[in-house]
Order: sequence, then C-alpha cells, then structure tokens
Amino acid sequence: MKLISGQLPWENTLLHPPVYPVLDGDITCDCLIVGGGMGGAMMSYRMSLSGADTVLIDKRAVGSGSSHANTGLLQIANDKSLTACINTFGEENGVLFYKLCQQGVRAILDLPAKLEIDPQIIERSSLLYASVPEDVPALKQEHENLIRHGFDSEFWEEDKVRSHYSFSKPAALFSRGDAETNPFRTVHSLIDKAYSGGVRVYEHTEALNYEYSADGVVCHTANGRIYAKNVVFAMGYETQEMKKDRGAELINTYAIMTKPLTSFPKWHEQSLLWETARPYLYFRTTPDGRIIAGGKDEQLTSPERRDIRVLSQCQRLLEELVALFPELQGIEAEYSWGAVFGSTRDGLPYMGPHPEYPHCYFIEGYGGNGTVYSMIAAELLADTLAGKQRPELELFSLTRTAKPAPSPAIQA
Repeated sequence: MKLISGQLPWENTLLHPPVYPVLDGDITCDCLIVGGGMGGAMMSYRMSLSGADTVLIDKRAVGSGSSHANTGLLQIANDKSLTACINTFGEENGVLFYKLCQQGVRAILDLPAKLEIDPQIIERSSLLYASVPEDVPALKQEHENLIRHGFDSEFWEEDKVRSHYSFSKPAALFSRGDAETNPFRTVHSLIDKAYSGGVRVYEHTEALNYEYSADGVVCHTANGRIYAKNVVFAMGYETQEMKKDRGAELINTYAIMTKPLTSFPKWHEQSLLWETARPYLYFRTTPDGRIIAGGKDEQLTSPERRDIRVLSQCQRLLEELVALFPELQGIEAEYSWGAVFGSTRDGLPYMGPHPEYPHCYFIEGYGGNGTVYSMIAAELLADTLAGKQRPELELFSLTRTAKPAPSPAIQA
C-alpha cells in the first residue's frame, strides 16, 4: 500500500537517523513486533523496560510508513467527544476511555528525559472552537461533562476567544495538558532506546507469511525465520490488507507545513487549534517557527489520484490558515503532503488479541489521536504479555459488535 503522497518535512529534522541491519538467518524471541512506526516504537520501548526478549522488524526503513505523515498533535480529547462517548458506551466506559488518553498523554510527556534522541515533545494547551453558532450548546454540554469528571476545561465566550486570538468564533473550550511532537524523531528516539535496551531491530525485513501453532508463531522472511512465542502487529493502516476490520474506514487526509515565520500572529500560548465541524481542520506550530495545518479529508482514492489532489487540497489548507489569521496573508507552504488515514465507526481504536490469530495481538491506533492510542496499547499489551490482567482491553476489542461491556476501574 502506498501510504503517502507529496513532500514531507520530518527527515530534515533528523539528518542521520539510526539504521539497522536486515535479518539474515533464523532467530527466536519471546515477542516479535511487526512494524517500525509509532505503534511498534511505543511497544518496543515498553518491552525493553520489561526485559522481555523482543525483536522488531519493518519492511521499510524505521519510521518511513504512515507515522512519517503524522502531524504530531497529542491530545486528551478525541475526535469523538466525551459526551458522545458517554452516550455511546455508557458513562463508565466513556470516562474510562478519556482517562486512559489522559494517562497516555502524561506518559508521553515524561519520555524526553528518558530518551537519547530529543523527540521534541512539547506540552501545549488546546483550543476547540465552535465552527458555527449551532455548535455552541453541544460545546457547553461537553465542557460540563469534562469538568464533572475531573478533566481540565474552560468555556470561553466569543469575546474571550477574540481577545486571545486573531480570529473570532462563537465559543470555544480551552484546556491544558496536551502536547505536540515531531513524529519522526519520536519513533526513532523510542526505537533507538529500545535497541540500546536489548531489543533486536531489523529494517527492510518483510514478513512474508506466518505459521501459527500451539507454541507460538513462525514468521518467514526472505532471509530467515523468526520463532516467536507472541507477535504484536503494529502495521498501522496496512493491517487492513492482512485483516479487514468491519468497523475500520480508510480515507485520504492532507497537511502543509509553512516556511518559517519571523513572528507569530495573535495565537495564545501557540495552542493546538481544532474545530467542532466534522471532518475538522486543525493547526499547530513547530519549535522552528512554522505552522502545520491539516484536514480536508476525503474518500480514499488511488495513490495516483491522491498525488494529483495534494496540490489543490493543500492550497485550500493554506487559504483556511490565512482566513483564520489574516495577518499571514502571503505566507507560503514549504511542505505539502497527503496520506492514508484510518478511523473507526464507533470512535475507538482497536487493540488486543484476535481469535483467528493465536498468540497474536494488534495495535491499530486509528483516529486523530493515534500516537496517544499507541502509548495506551503499549502499556496494556506489555502488561498482558507479562501475565498481568488488563480488563481495559475489552473496551478496544477487535471483535466488538455492540457497546463494550462495563470495565473495571483503571489500574495504576
């Protein structure tokens, strides 16, 4: 699957990333991780902390799949609001999901001090603004639910939004405790740390087929076999080529990164910005003085069609940015790209085992909060492989067809 079109910015921020060998020969391990993107990076790092004998493989270079197109917004809030989660899954599970996301963001914010390569993870506030006046009542209800369950949220009227930003919106929710990151550097920093902690990493090593038995899984590659007790598939959106999830949807999404600015417009705390409309636009800044804008999602097309659409869709994103911040008139995009993006119909990612794949677990962090979902999955699955029960996985079951069953309280 060709995942990305256009020109990406991230490689220029890490000119000499670590490189790893191609597998040559037969090996054994306790855990094989298939995929060197964000999910595999989080999982390999977490497994290195447990001391388990772990191998990670990627058919490409590490970090060059869909994670390479990631725009690096890390939020507690999700594409599906807390209110909608409560309405769909019940109050206990809806709040559990948001609490897990909160824990995930906090765990990610703790990473920089533990890694050798700076992942450029920066704590940020967020502004979720009403796209139209009709969205204000739902925004108020969301604020009330967030506050009632202990999440940070401030409801801002139109005049307060106007006083803190160049634009005016009918209302907004302002919150703290979110973050931004450089996804390319984050993937490399996590896998580099996992490698130094004993995880064996092989690039350009494609899994050709698998044999499942009562004792584990044999993964066949071009130059050797991997005998693993357990396998974690962290292949991102390409998982759908192996195992089609009825509740998963793939689309095309687009993003731009501007040339560096000499100064930012009126932009309170350089907060992450997004809106109530669906599909939504979003905006963030970068440490070197640029702006990222993303959105303009559309139906999945052929890679060739997406290659053509990058130019027009990214021009529209630039126009949306200038409409929000008129003082940026004349700003230019230095990088423009499109990519495959995955979501689920019920708004929850997939993670955990699947009955048709013995000794196997999946990380499918589909949705706008994929990096946070990868952190959640790594924690839950690493505990599971160590023999610790994590009933929260029921919430993200790959075989769910209805509302998830009530889950126990979050484990510390």
